[in-house]
Amino acid sequence: MNIRRWRATALPLLVALFIPLLATPGEGAQPDRRYTIPGLHQPVNLIVDRWGVPHIYARNTDDLFLAQGFNAARTRTFQLDLWLRRGLGRLAEAFGPDYADQDRATRLFLYRGDMKKEWDSYGPGARAAATRFADGVNAYLSWLEDNPKSLPEEFQRLGHRPARWTAEDVVRIRSHGLSRNVDSEVARAHMSCAADPRTDKIRTRLQPDVDPVVPAGLDPCAIPDDVLDVYDLASQSVDFSDTTKTLRRTKRRLPAREGSNNWVIGPNKTTTGRPIVANDPHRAQAAPSLRYLAHLSAPGIDAIGAGEPAAPGISLGHNDKVAFGLTIAGIDQEDLYVYDLDPADPTRYRYGNGWEKITEHTEKITVAGEKPREVTLAFTRHGPVIKTDPTNHKAYALRTVWLQPGTSPYFGSIANLRSDTAKEFDANLRHWGTPSLNHVYADTKGNFGWTLAGLAPRRPNHDGLLPVPGDGRYEWDGFHPSSDLPRTSNPASGIIATANNYTLPADYPAKERKLGFEWEGPARHDRIVEVLTAKPKTSVEDSTKLQNDRVSLVARRLTALLAPLTSKDPATSAALQMLRGWNGDEHTNSTQATLFEIWFSRHLSSAFAKAVLPADAAELVSYPDYTVMLEALENPKSWFGDDAVAKRDQLLLTTLGQAHADATKLLGADTSKWKWGDLNKMTFRHPASARLSSAKPSFDVGPLPHGGSWYTVNLSDYDPDSFDGGAGASVRVVMDVGNWDAAQAINAPGQSGDHRDPNYRDLAPKWNKGEYFPLLYTRSAIEKNAQYRIQLNPKK
Repeated sequence: MNIRRWRATALPLLVALFIPLLATPGEGAQPDRRYTIPGLHQPVNLIVDRWGVPHIYARNTDDLFLAQGFNAARTRTFQLDLWLRRGLGRLAEAFGPDYADQDRATRLFLYRGDMKKEWDSYGPGARAAATRFADGVNAYLSWLEDNPKSLPEEFQRLGHRPARWTAEDVVRIRSHGLSRNVDSEVARAHMSCAADPRTDKIRTRLQPDVDPVVPAGLDPCAIPDDVLDVYDLASQSVDFSDTTKTLRRTKRRLPAREGSNNWVIGPNKTTTGRPIVANDPHRAQAAPSLRYLAHLSAPGIDAIGAGEPAAPGISLGHNDKVAFGLTIAGIDQEDLYVYDLDPADPTRYRYGNGWEKITEHTEKITVAGEKPREVTLAFTRHGPVIKTDPTNHKAYALRTVWLQPGTSPYFGSIANLRSDTAKEFDANLRHWGTPSLNHVYADTKGNFGWTLAGLAPRRPNHDGLLPVPGDGRYEWDGFHPSSDLPRTSNPASGIIATANNYTLPADYPAKERKLGFEWEGPARHDRIVEVLTAKPKTSVEDSTKLQNDRVSLVARRLTALLAPLTSKDPATSAALQMLRGWNGDEHTNSTQATLFEIWFSRHLSSAFAKAVLPADAAELVSYPDYTVMLEALENPKSWFGDDAVAKRDQLLLTTLGQAHADATKLLGADTSKWKWGDLNKMTFRHPASARLSSAKPSFDVGPLPHGGSWYTVNLSDYDPDSFDGGAGASVRVVMDVGNWDAAQAINAPGQSGDHRDPNYRDLAPKWNKGEYFPLLYTRSAIEKNAQYRIQLNPKK
């Protein structure tokens, strides 16, 4: 036997077998451990490095995915259980009757189609991977039953036990995915009633620019305010603070800012002479993180990166040949259908020249402390019925690609793990379902590219921008094939960047194919390109700095409008002076960012909407599309009527003075002490912390003073009422393609889901300072940074 190979495989195994157990989980640093697992074929080694990343070494892929499931359950037990219960509609079983309505809502959106088609959609090996992953989760739950003292504190305090998994559970749960645009359809209907569909462009710009058309047969004024309550209940996270509020839809809704940044730089534009791939997905910040970094190594697979904790594989990272990253793309994957019900039989809806029966399923919801509740789930040919209006003989159902085979969120990444080239990675995306994504990727040969991927409905008779009658006139005509979606490889510019912005090429037939018309504005993308093109060559360090960049191009443009203005009002004059010459850097200690963000989010946005819209319409637009507002303020003549410039300037000055007074009230009269981080704070909240508030240490991590804002590369999504942080990048990865140990990563607040574990919160300070750790890939580097080891052995 080759001595080097023996040392690489046998020595770590011997170390894992003979180092004694020194402590129990949760009492500080984790000890080395051994587990005996039924169903495991051969021993599996896990090395957990000092940043909490598990490196899993198996001798076959069956054991690899079982070990991944086992380890996910070991480190994220409560998170996985809550994900399973929320997704399957089994919350009331553990937490009582307050959650029965959410259970019913969620069950409407489970995949209920042909499971063979479902598994086949993901390619060979997908079902086996999900099966073994579920087996691994259950194996750890069995171990917990035999070792009840190791049960995480959440279960002990909340009084329930983790539920078992099946392979089907991994893929049937759809409602945690990000899709679009039913919210916007309803908002546009309400605007069409208050004004007209085109006016709604102040709320959301359409790209390419089209004029929405109210479908024949639709009365937009008849769409109820609460039509999406059930949908919201099905897709939202679990609320442990006040369950009654989950039944009420908030009228004043903030625009969703869960997106991402990614970029790939070709070898001619990097200091390394190799491609660089960077990715920082923006999701709701939580403890633990919504993503988990892991390394999966077995014959045929050697991949590392971030994935969904509750699914096998990884969705962003690299294998030994290809690096890849993702951002949300604006493909429209939802439609709201409106039906006329038969007054003589409300279980029938008008379809074509006759009536069609609503399909009903009766299910029982187990409720802790009560008898099971029997609920009825109703479906039309288009999807689940989310509201009925017996008085007006109407029903509403949601058609979503969620319910098609192959659309389990991110599970499609299982097909990408073995890609050997950029071209092969692109080919493996041809069956990608949800969410719709901009994938960027590069290989060790220097090739790099971008692919738009996602299940995109064909809408021959409507544009997808408003609800449509469900009588058969507005059907989908299947889905666009992957060949209809744009892609590019090795562009001469050497740079590809996406940030949820409009990515369809100029020569793409966007109006004809109608993939989607709602995309994020270009501020983050434009700042990324500005920085990447400022130097002839870019380094890994440059990319990590860029992921933490807090320069707001929106602030630059708005403060440029203030530069020539003056005011006799002392507060307004002081505010003008404060912002004069500012470069838009919204760092944590910035006085200017404090004033600007209070002005922008609390005063200017709503005042602009009131200035340019009828009163009824302005009530529907608390936060106008920033690109529309900037263009209107920069070109006021077509927006403000007579004396447009004077009216524009008065709007700017009045709201700026109000913002200065607001900031003074919040932070005191001494403006030298104003710091943006004193207002804008990020807290990584545990979903059940409201019921676990007495726990020591706390389940929450933070609050941490934070910079950035809604439109900076380092996104900070805050509530303008409280300034509490909501979403942003927790995982950040930058990869030097081919020099894999040089990859940099962070995952906040930490890798572990056990609040007593040092790896639960250890990465939050580094994350907040813009620091990283090496995402190690080679066995030798990993061995040098091992924190502890785990040996999984087959049960004989």
